[in-house]
Amino acid sequence: MELALQLKTVEKRTKIVSGYRSFQLPVTMDVHYEGFYYIGKNTDHIEKLVKMYSRGYATEGLANIKDELLRNLSSDQHLVPEVIICEAVFEPEAVREFAQFLRKHPELRRIPFILDCSGLSGADLEFSKRIIRPDEVIFLCTAADKDIKGKVQFLRKLKLAEKEVAVPRIEEDIKGREWSFGPLSKRAFDILVASIALLILSPLFVLIAIAIRIESRGNIFYIAKRAGKGYRIFNFYKFRTMQQGADKRVSELHHLNLYAGESKGPVFFKVNNDPRITKVGGFLRNTSMDELPQLFNVLLGDMSLVGNRPLPLYEAETLTTDDYAARFLAPAGITGLWQVKKRGNKDMSVEERINLDIDYASKCNFTTDLWIIANTPNALFQKENV
Repeated sequence: MELALQLKTVEKRTKIVSGYRSFQLPVTMDVHYEGFYYIGKNTDHIEKLVKMYSRGYATEGLANIKDELLRNLSSDQHLVPEVIICEAVFEPEAVREFAQFLRKHPELRRIPFILDCSGLSGADLEFSKRIIRPDEVIFLCTAADKDIKGKVQFLRKLKLAEKEVAVPRIEEDIKGREWSFGPLSKRAFDILVASIALLILSPLFVLIAIAIRIESRGNIFYIAKRAGKGYRIFNFYKFRTMQQGADKRVSELHHLNLYAGESKGPVFFKVNNDPRITKVGGFLRNTSMDELPQLFNVLLGDMSLVGNRPLPLYEAETLTTDDYAARFLAPAGITGLWQVKKRGNKDMSVEERINLDIDYASKCNFTTDLWIIANTPNALFQKENV
């Protein structure tokens, strides 16, 4: 039995179309996104979503969802939900098939598909994420309303950017043929290079760890939450270059922020001659050896060798507008286009930095990555590091 929560009713409906392949979108269709579609039986979660949205629809199973979505899309109002949330209680293969249906449809692919994993943990959670491959995972039982709405808003803008963003090409710096470099090839290349690098550099890791520990008390590694591709949050590793507890002093140094004068747009934080940096830390930063532990992030799949820099959460949350979300289409990387082109340039603005990130996101290929890797050593020893 289906539970319908139509707070606003679609007055006209057309005949159900079976299967999206037979559905032809009008060229001038103006699709309207409103409300939520919940798949599951948890009434508490449904009530929570009803309070958040002016329109809602819920169903206890996956049986008729495709027809319902296509019927609403083909109606006079061309109405589809802002987000589809599915409980992780169904057969994973069935949910995966539905997620693939959404991804292949020219309009429905823009709807964020979120898996509600309330009650799941450990191996079950990882299995569901790996098999179903949702756009995001949330826990409706504990998630705050504003966090859910913010996540949905970001995912919608990200999905729109995947299709609509048009950015400059970077061919002026790349000579010769561009070779395709799919996700699997890029991942294999990352694993191979990162594994060899870690093996060769392991003695250096030991020396750096000893130097850090001799100079100051605290952890050898600095671990922080960063946002990477698709706003995915992960633990980011570096050698510690600052005094212990340096993150708590950010507010004290806002007057020294090089980006403080840029009142509009995203907020970045960077300080020259940062007083929190230790002597060993200063050397590590000037030689970029503090970045070496990110090779572990590459092996874990959080990052790639080449991509856009993963951002601290306070910076990433200012980049959710249509103009900026496209930079999150690229994988997070140890090195990238803006590091090679602009590192050490004190005149680099936030807009220039983001435009280079978007530039790379629009043109990820093997030739580009090789060019960036080849030019990275020239940038490593410049004084301006981030």
